[in-house]
Amino acid sequence: MSDTVIRVENLAKKYVLAHQEQGRSRYKTFSGAITNAAKSLTSVLNNPQANPSREEFWALKDVSFEIKQGDRVGIIGRNGAGKSTLLKVLSRITEPTSGAIRIKGRVASLLEVGTGFHPELTGRENIFLNGAILGMRRVEIQRKFNEIVEFAEVEKFLDTPVKRYSSGMYVRLAFAVAAHLEPEILVVDEVLAVGDAQFQKKCLGKMEDVGKEGRTVLFVSHQMSAIRQLCSTSILLERGMVKAIDKPDNLINQYVNSGSTDSAFINLQNFQSREGNKKITFEWAKICNIHTEIQSEFSIGDEIKFQFKITHKNIFSNIKLAVEIRTSDSISLCNMIDIDSGFDSGAIENFGIYNVLLKDIRFYPDTYYLSFWLGSKENETYDYVKDCLSFRITDGGKLTMRPLPRSAGLFFLTPEWQVEY
Repeated sequence: MSDTVIRVENLAKKYVLAHQEQGRSRYKTFSGAITNAAKSLTSVLNNPQANPSREEFWALKDVSFEIKQGDRVGIIGRNGAGKSTLLKVLSRITEPTSGAIRIKGRVASLLEVGTGFHPELTGRENIFLNGAILGMRRVEIQRKFNEIVEFAEVEKFLDTPVKRYSSGMYVRLAFAVAAHLEPEILVVDEVLAVGDAQFQKKCLGKMEDVGKEGRTVLFVSHQMSAIRQLCSTSILLERGMVKAIDKPDNLINQYVNSGSTDSAFINLQNFQSREGNKKITFEWAKICNIHTEIQSEFSIGDEIKFQFKITHKNIFSNIKLAVEIRTSDSISLCNMIDIDSGFDSGAIENFGIYNVLLKDIRFYPDTYYLSFWLGSKENETYDYVKDCLSFRITDGGKLTMRPLPRSAGLFFLTPEWQVEY
């Protein structure tokens, strides 16, 4: 009997994107709607192939691979590479456009905050509901119940409707249910980024245990240290296609060394890995050189500019901003807060474009990831987008021409040297 639990053959997923025609108002009258419909019908009759307001987008294209029982597979790739779409298709949440998928065993998925939970039910009721969805009997769920509650640390809120849970509580309980109810295949997306560092460490340990028990784990993350720690195999996706399948270290090196301007600009309006109450939000962000040209590769001693736009509907005058830089191993290098530099944005209406200039950068060659935080001066979080952009520090530059290995450290320092005799 084959030990293959997931076989994917020529998988493709197409979405049809609708675009508002240029010059057409968002607000329509009934007579205007009838007129536009008639025009559209006439256009289609004259040219059935033409439809300028609709566009095909292939989120996945010709994807094929096999996963064996007990494999711990890390799926990596840049934003928009198709990672989350692939997990949704494998979890039977989204139908594929074409191709074949064969899955042997029960699948438990944690793809976004609240996956599989009914908001009106309590935490206790949702544990039993999820177990039933996985095909477990009530006695089996009861046997695991105390372990789930202890892991999730939500005992005081078990009989509270989960719609009143914080995002952190939601994710803790959802992961505990998914991991403890003994699925043959555990599928986890970047949703763990919502939890704190201690919880993430706890989850990685649990997923390791699941793999050692002979069950299969599929894991999407931008945190390369987590992929290295947990996974035995990695799949690198690029623009909806499988670029490579290999050991994590080999693919991570290939991934982080393939920096391009694609990783230096992002539209954040649909970005998923974020927290906050969304009173104000980040609209886009980019990494630039001193001339505000998008750039993703720099050398030691260069100047680097982080630029972002925030949007809101009301006047806000109590804003605090922060930019965090992490290494490819998720080590936090710095958390640059505006007030520490004596900056105050003052009262702003509708939107603001901000520039953060970092002069004479002294990071050793590696890939670095950016997170942006936006909140009040009382530390209320409005929007927090995590690891949304990346840039590379390469060898060479105006300060040094000798090769600098990544293992040499984090910061390139050149203090004054003296000698006394």
